[in-house]
Amino acid sequence: MAPDKRDVLYGSLGLMILKTLEALGPLHGYRIARRIEQISGDQIQMNQGTLYPALLKLEQAGWITSSWTVADTGRRVKTFTVTRSGLRHVKQQEADWKAAQDVVARFLTIRDEQA
Repeated sequence: MAPDKRDVLYGSLGLMILKTLEALGPLHGYRIARRIEQISGDQIQMNQGTLYPALLKLEQAGWITSSWTVADTGRRVKTFTVTRSGLRHVKQQEADWKAAQDVVARFLTIRDEQA
Protein backbone atom coordinates (compact mmCIF):
# COMPACT_ATOMS: atom_id res chain seq x y z
CA MET A 1 0.00 0.00 0.00
CA ALA A 2 1.28 3.49 -0.90
CA PRO A 3 2.06 5.82 2.00
CA ASP A 4 -0.39 8.63 2.69
CA LYS A 5 0.66 11.97 1.23
CA ARG A 6 0.89 14.62 3.93
CA ASP A 7 0.30 18.32 3.92
CA VAL A 8 3.39 20.45 4.32
CA LEU A 9 3.89 21.52 7.93
CA TYR A 10 2.93 25.17 8.25
CA GLY A 11 5.91 27.44 7.71
CA SER A 12 8.24 24.71 6.46
CA LEU A 13 7.76 24.88 2.67
CA GLY A 14 9.95 27.95 2.23
CA LEU A 15 12.77 26.28 4.11
CA MET A 16 12.40 23.10 2.04
CA ILE A 17 12.56 25.10 -1.19
CA LEU A 18 15.56 27.14 -0.06
CA LYS A 19 17.45 24.05 1.14
CA THR A 20 16.71 22.28 -2.15
CA LEU A 21 18.03 25.22 -4.16
CA GLU A 22 21.03 25.58 -1.84
CA ALA A 23 21.95 21.91 -2.34
CA LEU A 24 21.20 21.49 -6.04
CA GLY A 25 21.59 24.96 -7.51
CA PRO A 26 19.14 26.56 -9.95
CA LEU A 27 16.03 24.48 -10.67
CA HIS A 28 12.65 25.00 -12.31
CA GLY A 29 9.47 24.53 -10.32
CA TYR A 30 8.69 21.00 -11.49
CA ARG A 31 12.15 19.77 -10.46
CA ILE A 32 11.86 21.52 -7.07
CA ALA A 33 8.51 19.82 -6.43
CA ARG A 34 9.73 16.37 -7.45
CA ARG A 35 12.90 16.72 -5.33
CA ILE A 36 10.90 17.71 -2.24
CA GLU A 37 8.64 14.70 -2.79
CA GLN A 38 11.69 12.45 -3.23
CA ILE A 39 13.49 13.71 -0.12
CA SER A 40 10.29 13.28 1.92
CA GLY A 41 10.09 9.63 0.87
CA ASP A 42 6.92 10.51 -1.03
CA GLN A 43 5.29 11.60 2.23
CA ILE A 44 4.73 15.12 0.89
CA GLN A 45 2.80 15.82 -2.28
CA MET A 46 3.67 19.06 -4.03
CA ASN A 47 1.25 20.64 -6.47
CA GLN A 48 1.31 23.88 -8.43
CA GLY A 49 -1.24 25.51 -6.16
CA THR A 50 1.10 25.04 -3.21
CA LEU A 51 4.52 25.46 -4.80
CA TYR A 52 4.17 28.50 -7.04
CA PRO A 53 2.66 30.86 -4.43
CA ALA A 54 5.53 29.86 -2.11
CA LEU A 55 8.08 30.56 -4.87
CA LEU A 56 6.48 33.96 -5.50
CA LYS A 57 6.60 34.79 -1.78
CA LEU A 58 10.28 33.80 -1.57
CA GLU A 59 11.07 35.87 -4.64
CA GLN A 60 9.22 38.92 -3.29
CA ALA A 61 11.19 38.59 -0.05
CA GLY A 62 14.43 38.63 -2.05
CA TRP A 63 15.46 35.12 -0.98
CA ILE A 64 15.33 33.66 -4.50
CA THR A 65 15.53 35.06 -8.02
CA SER A 66 14.07 33.68 -11.23
CA SER A 67 15.03 33.73 -14.86
CA TRP A 68 13.75 32.11 -18.03
CA THR A 69 15.91 29.29 -19.36
CA VAL A 70 15.53 26.48 -21.88
CA ALA A 71 15.06 22.98 -20.48
CA ASP A 72 16.61 19.82 -21.95
CA THR A 73 13.31 19.29 -23.76
CA GLY A 74 13.69 22.64 -25.54
CA ARG A 75 10.84 24.19 -23.56
CA ARG A 76 11.22 27.57 -21.85
CA VAL A 77 11.04 27.20 -18.07
CA LYS A 78 11.35 29.59 -15.17
CA THR A 79 14.42 28.67 -13.15
CA PHE A 80 14.84 29.67 -9.51
CA THR A 81 18.11 30.41 -7.69
CA VAL A 82 18.71 31.12 -4.00
CA THR A 83 20.23 34.56 -3.28
CA ARG A 84 22.87 35.50 -0.70
CA SER A 85 20.08 36.96 1.41
CA GLY A 86 18.23 33.66 1.01
CA LEU A 87 21.26 31.73 2.23
CA ARG A 88 21.45 33.93 5.35
CA HIS A 89 17.72 33.48 5.88
CA VAL A 90 17.95 29.70 5.57
CA LYS A 91 20.65 29.56 8.25
CA GLN A 92 18.38 31.49 10.63
CA GLN A 93 15.40 29.30 9.75
CA GLU A 94 17.46 26.16 10.41
CA ALA A 95 18.35 27.47 13.86
CA ASP A 96 14.72 28.39 14.57
CA TRP A 97 13.44 24.95 13.48
CA LYS A 98 16.07 23.16 15.56
CA ALA A 99 15.09 25.19 18.62
CA ALA A 100 11.40 24.45 18.03
CA GLN A 101 12.19 20.77 17.54
CA ASP A 102 14.00 20.69 20.89
CA VAL A 103 11.01 22.21 22.65
CA VAL A 104 8.54 19.78 21.08
CA ALA A 105 10.85 16.84 21.85
CA ARG A 106 10.58 17.69 25.55
CA PHE A 107 6.82 17.21 25.36
CA LEU A 108 7.11 13.95 23.46
CA THR A 109 9.12 12.46 26.31
CA ILE A 110 6.82 13.51 29.15
CA ARG A 111 5.84 10.62 31.40
CA ASP A 112 2.83 10.55 33.64
CA GLU A 113 4.29 11.76 36.92
CA GLN A 114 1.27 11.45 39.16
CA ALA A 115 2.09 10.67 42.79
